[in-house]
Amino acid sequence: MSDLPDLSGKVAIVTGSARRNGKAIARQLAQAGAAVVITSHTALEKAEAVAAEIEREHGAGRAIACLVDVTDPAAVDAMVATTIEKLGRLDILINNASVRLHGPLASVTLDDWHKVLHTILDGAFLCAKAAAPHLARSGRGTIVNIGGASAHVGGRNNLPVMTAKQGIVGLTRALAYELGPQGINVNCVSPGLIMSPDDPPKQTERMRAVFRPERVPLGRMGDIEELAEAVASLCGPAFRYMSGQVIHVNGGVYLGS
Repeated sequence: MSDLPDLSGKVAIVTGSARRNGKAIARQLAQAGAAVVITSHTALEKAEAVAAEIEREHGAGRAIACLVDVTDPAAVDAMVATTIEKLGRLDILINNASVRLHGPLASVTLDDWHKVLHTILDGAFLCAKAAAPHLARSGRGTIVNIGGASAHVGGRNNLPVMTAKQGIVGLTRALAYELGPQGINVNCVSPGLIMSPDDPPKQTERMRAVFRPERVPLGRMGDIEELAEAVASLCGPAFRYMSGQVIHVNGGVYLGS
């Protein structure tokens, strides 16, 4: 697309990119010219399929797949080392890996709580820590953390995820201060109701029934490509002076500052 930034020669890691939001973001970055690392915790075949799809569309050497547990420091270090070995550099980190466990407070176990927070918060922290020296070396490094609208507007039966996603906002701001002097800008994209063509029809209908898109000021659910384009735009030169910000891609469901 003509309005995408030119990311030619850049290399991006997108965690949790074997499916849905992460997959769409990785494909959008590849379309903008970047080489991408597709990661998954358990679904290596799906990650390899996404990488192969990108290479068919954009050429050999434009995507690799990597199995990684983002809560394991050694695994994260290995992922970054593989990126440098195979693609030569690292310019962009998208922290998208997430676990969603829903239920009322009484049903949420401490293990559930830890699993969600470890994946979303620990994962983003460990990936940022491992990637930072290489992002600084690139001269124009970028981190985009994926948050969530529920952390800002509230909701039922979503306690661990909402807590972790609000923590992502704090992490974004802390990293922006910490890494800004190294030329790395750090922002957070907070999506609302996002619809994907990969979603089973029953899942889409269930989301519509629970979240009621008519209550969104724009009156609809978001398209997954709208989210992916917003993330890709933040990785380009037009937003180099933006850092520490939360960009809400949610149709106006959250109208706060």
